[in-house]
Amino acid sequence: MNKILGLHHITAIAGDAQRNYDFYTKTLGFRMVKRTVNFDDPQTYHFYFGDEVGSPGTILTFFPWANVRQGKNGAGMATEIGYSVPKGSLDFWKARLKKFNTRHEILSERFGEKYIALQDPDGLWLSLIEAKQKDERNGYETAEIKADVAIKGFHTVTLTLNDVKATAAILTEVFGYKQIAQEGNLDRYQTDAVENAAIVDLLEMPQAQRGLNAGGTNHHVAFRVKDEETLMAFREKIAARGLQITGKINRDYFFSLYFREPGGVLFEIATDNPGFATDETIENLGSSLQLPDQYKAMRDKIEKGLPELQTK
Repeated sequence: MNKILGLHHITAIAGDAQRNYDFYTKTLGFRMVKRTVNFDDPQTYHFYFGDEVGSPGTILTFFPWANVRQGKNGAGMATEIGYSVPKGSLDFWKARLKKFNTRHEILSERFGEKYIALQDPDGLWLSLIEAKQKDERNGYETAEIKADVAIKGFHTVTLTLNDVKATAAILTEVFGYKQIAQEGNLDRYQTDAVENAAIVDLLEMPQAQRGLNAGGTNHHVAFRVKDEETLMAFREKIAARGLQITGKINRDYFFSLYFREPGGVLFEIATDNPGFATDETIENLGSSLQLPDQYKAMRDKIEKGLPELQTK
């Protein structure tokens, strides 16, 4: 499977860590599958939210920086994250968002799919979508959110661009996606390598200003590959197009490459291996602070500097 296997994870920026944790675990019902620190700033958490086992295609990660300035969506950014929810569940979600005073918009339709757009407490745009395509993934159940309504994982990510042509070329010529639909200035691309987390929407806005990457915005979009051999094969393909790309980076739970696609969005390619159960069991995922090897000797100092997090 020498292919891009859809979305792996998406990383965004938040403000208050406790508020971020509460919204994604309590309001939306995700599992925190890993609580660690930013590789480049160990005094900042790195949260991973997803399904029960942290499956690729379900993982939304955050750098929560206290007092971060407010970001602004714009050209050259991922501007909306779409999640797949079970058919018939949008009434439940509309009532739940209202109960938790979550800003959301009216029920809408796009590409023949009903959805509700909402913003998290930092202003990050999400959408809950009743997908046309069959989605047999199991969402994470909580006491209040059962399987028949639980969020299943990514459906799509929307990239806002001044001109979509060069980005579309990366998707089709390098990543193996195909354009499957168009509505106005929104083009939909999909890979047939996987059934879900397989869609990228390109929104062309020629006059849009560049975005400000700070609180409430997406930092990067990670695409999925099977293993390190496939990862490095894609590195050669991307470098051959004259794009600057990093070497292989060990992120403990996956191996990564990063490059900025021509439209300005920071892309990552990440492996399935080794996964999140390397330093915790499946049953205990996200239950305690895990540190990269280079910071383990500094645990006491790091723990004292991080904001206290109430997880009960």
